[in-house]
Amino acid sequence: MVTTIIVAVIVGVICLGIGTGIGITYRKKVAEKEIGSAELEATRLINEAIRSGESRKKEMLLEAKDEIHKSRTEHDKEVKERRAELSKQERRLEQKEATLDKKTEAFERKEEDLAKKMAKVAETQAQADAIKAQQMETLERISALTQEQAKQYLLQSVEEEVRHEAAMKIKEIEQHLKDEAEDKAREVISTAIQRCAADHAAEVTVSVVALPNDEMKGRIIGREGRNIRTLETITGVDLIIDDTPEAITVSSFDPVRREIARLALEKLIVDGRIHPTRIEDMVEKARKEVDRTIKEEGERACYETGVHNLNPELVKILGRQKYRTSYGQNVLNHSIEVSHIAGLMAAELGVDVALAKRAGLLHDLGKAIDHEVEGSHVQLGADLAKKYKENPVIVNAIEAHHGDVEPKTVIAILVQAADAISAARPGARRENVENYIRRLQKLEELTGSYPGVEKAFAIQAGREVRIMVKPEVVTEDNMILLARDIAKKIESELEYPGQIKVNVIRETKAVEYAK
Repeated sequence: MVTTIIVAVIVGVICLGIGTGIGITYRKKVAEKEIGSAELEATRLINEAIRSGESRKKEMLLEAKDEIHKSRTEHDKEVKERRAELSKQERRLEQKEATLDKKTEAFERKEEDLAKKMAKVAETQAQADAIKAQQMETLERISALTQEQAKQYLLQSVEEEVRHEAAMKIKEIEQHLKDEAEDKAREVISTAIQRCAADHAAEVTVSVVALPNDEMKGRIIGREGRNIRTLETITGVDLIIDDTPEAITVSSFDPVRREIARLALEKLIVDGRIHPTRIEDMVEKARKEVDRTIKEEGERACYETGVHNLNPELVKILGRQKYRTSYGQNVLNHSIEVSHIAGLMAAELGVDVALAKRAGLLHDLGKAIDHEVEGSHVQLGADLAKKYKENPVIVNAIEAHHGDVEPKTVIAILVQAADAISAARPGARRENVENYIRRLQKLEELTGSYPGVEKAFAIQAGREVRIMVKPEVVTEDNMILLARDIAKKIESELEYPGQIKVNVIRETKAVEYAK
C-alpha cells in the first residue's frame, strides 16, 4: 500500500516536472511572439509619427509663409497709404506757402499805399493847421478876444446850458419817481384795504342795565342809599338812576370798572338778594369773570392775527383793550385791524409780514393802562414792549405811530399808515357834533392867524384845510415854508383822527372891462 502511494507520488512529481517544462517552453514562445508583434507595432507607430510630423511640418511652413505674405501685403498697403497722406500734406503745405506769399505781397503793397497816404495826410494836416492858425488870427482880430478868452466864454456858455438841462432832467426824474411812488403806495394801500374787511360799531362810555321792574331801583338804592353807595365805592363807577323806566345807567371812563359794575348789577338782579355783603361777593365774581374775559380776548386777538409767543402779561394787557375806546372805536378791534392791514401791505412790499402784524397788534398797547399810569399811551406802550423784551423794530413802530419819533424801519411806516387807515375809514370813529364843530373852528382860527393868510376853509370833514394867501405878501417860495409851518402847528396844538392836508393857494387875477 505504501509502495503504491510512493509510486504515485513519484509519478506525480515527474508529471509535474514535465508539465512545468512544457509550460515554460510554451510561455517563452508566446512571449517571444508578443515581443515581436510589439516591436512591429512600435515600428509602425514610429513610422506613422514620423510621417505625421513631416506633414505637420509642411502645413506649418505653409501657414507661416501665408502669414508672412499677408503681413508683407498689409505693410505695403500701409506704407502706400502713408506715402499718399504725406503727398497730400506736402501739396497742402505748398498751397499754404503760395497763399502766404500772395498775402505777404498784398500786405507789402498795402503798406506802400498806406505810407503814401500817410504822407498825403501829413501834408494835408499841415495845410489845415496853417489855415486854422490863419482863421484864429482872423477871429481874434474880428472879435477882439484872444483864443483863451474865447475858450473861457464858450465853456461858460456850455456849462450854464448843461447845468440848466441837468436841473430840468433832475426835476423830471424826481417828479417821475414821486409819481411812481405815489402810484405804488396807492396800489398797496388800496389792495390792503380791499383785502381787509372789518365791521365797525361806535362804543360809548356808559352802560345801561335793564331792570325787571321799577321796584328794583329802590332795592338797588337800599335803605338810606347804602346799597348804591357800596356798589359805587367798590366798583368806582357812577350809577345814574333817573326817570328812565326799568333801566339804570352805569357811567365811568374806566371801561373795565364799568363792565365789572354792569355784570355785578345783573348778577344781583338775578339773585334778588341785594345788601352790602352780597354786593361785595357779586363784584368779586364779576371781577374774576372780567379778568377771564380779558385773557380770552387777548388770546383771541393773537389767534386772529397769527401773532405767537407773546408774553402772557402782554396778552392780558392786550385783552384789556376790549374795554377801551378811542373816539368811540374799540381799541382791541382797531389793533386787530391795524395788524391785518400792516401785514397785507408788508406782503405787497415783500417785508417781514409776521413782524409787521406783531407791531400793528401792539401799537396801541399803552391805551390799556394810560388811565392808570401817568404818561402818553405811546410812551407807555413802548415801555411795556421794552419791559417784555420785544424786538427793537416793534418798539420803534410803537413810538413812531403818531410821529413822536422818526420811524427807523419800513415796518414802523407801515404801522403808521395802517393806524391812519383804520382810524380814518368812515364809521370807524364817532365824534359828537359839538366837538366836531369846535375842532373845525379851531382849525380855521389856527390857520387864519398867520400873516398873509386871507381866508382859511376846513373841508372834507376837517381832513383838509384850504388856505387862500395874499399874493403881494406871500411869495411862491414862502408858500412851501408857510404850509410846513401850519402843518407843524396843527400837529402840536390840535387833536384829530387820521391826518389833515394843508393846501395853500396863491392866485393873482387881473380884471378889466371892455366898454
